[in-house]
Amino acid sequence: MENKDIVSATEPVMKRTIKDSVFTDLFGIPKYLIKLYRALHPEDKITEENDITDVTIKNILTDAPYNDLAFRIGDTVLLLLEQQSTWSVNIVIRELMYLMQTYNEYCTTNGIDLYHSKKAKLPRPELYVLYIGERKNRQEFISFKDEFFPDQDITIDAKVKVIYDGQPGDIINQYVRFTKVANDQIKKYGRTKKAIEETIRICKDENVLTEYLREREVEVMDIMTALFDEEEISRRHDLSVEKDKAESIAKKLIANGKMSLEEIAECAGLTLKEVEKLANIELV
Repeated sequence: MENKDIVSATEPVMKRTIKDSVFTDLFGIPKYLIKLYRALHPEDKITEENDITDVTIKNILTDAPYNDLAFRIGDTVLLLLEQQSTWSVNIVIRELMYLMQTYNEYCTTNGIDLYHSKKAKLPRPELYVLYIGERKNRQEFISFKDEFFPDQDITIDAKVKVIYDGQPGDIINQYVRFTKVANDQIKKYGRTKKAIEETIRICKDENVLTEYLREREVEVMDIMTALFDEEEISRRHDLSVEKDKAESIAKKLIANGKMSLEEIAECAGLTLKEVEKLANIELV
């Protein structure tokens, strides 16, 4: 099978650090980050690259981002953007948590005393999620109050604006197209080197993220390979956990002695040979 191109039980696994995903790698580069901001704020003709400060929260144990992306435009606007392939309204909770942590760091860095009587001056927050999954219902916002306390009178709310496709040709639109091409190639070739190579080739041919892919093709290959490795390891771990649970159930039923080995195998989801082996161990 072609999957061996990506990972095998004996191969060292590439760890993901700074290169957490193509999303964070792409928008970690200032010239693409300004394109992202302009896609979100086409009316702003003044802001330049050096006006943007990356304030993405970093994990204290690794170099990997804790949230996907956060950046500040001077001291006036603070944007938090998450990517999501599986629909979940919990994103609004996560973004609220990131926002408060980012504000805390902003106040600390700028010497803002929140216990002082003087009103603090903060950059205006904008919360976004880039949804790249398949969903027919395309709501514009995810509201904290509406989703979690729809029939209650609460004193706070927050809304995350949902982005789906961007505008034709802009950096958001190109990134979404990249993800769709990648998904198509994974369906065709599995999580293999061939799928990555074809994704890059097709995107270059379609003029999708062409400059980025030309400049950072090796990095993109590494990022996607590491992602495939991690998903395969996660899958194997899940299978191992399920097997342990099944064996634990089988051992209890064997010790109980009220069911045949065939019945135990069916009940635990194991083969008869596996149950017979467990039974021999239990009897020793």
